[in-house]
Amino acid sequence: MLYHAPANMLPRIMVSDTEEHLLTLLATAELMRRPQDAARTLLAEMERADVVSDGVMPADVIRMNSRVEFEIDGGKPQQAELVFPRDANIDEKRISVLTPIGAALIGLSTGQMMMWRGRDGRPHKLRVVSVAEPVVRNHDETLS
Repeated sequence: MLYHAPANMLPRIMVSDTEEHLLTLLATAELMRRPQDAARTLLAEMERADVVSDGVMPADVIRMNSRVEFEIDGGKPQQAELVFPRDANIDEKRISVLTPIGAALIGLSTGQMMMWRGRDGRPHKLRVVSVAEPVVRNHDETLS
């Protein structure tokens, strides 16, 4: 889950209208199946995000299937791809958006920082080092 900070202290995030719709559906469906913090966090992120049309999303904003380089607590940079839950595979460095770090990453851009709580409940600082263009996947298939 994200670190509980006042809304004015959270970094601005941006999502495309298509992804905002898909991620809101995903988080809502997950909450109905089994309430969990990650789904609540993702839903809260979608509610506070600046929503823009797909065609104007800046290249350095983390979207679904973006390849991201980030640091946690100032440590060694790590690379991963942000994916829908069915595509997640930690061995292949694909992180689900329904994990604490995945929900923290969505919508951030290069250079931004976000406080989040790990599964162990401890606060961590995440910093985005770089963002690469998303890998093209079929959104309809990722929600089934």
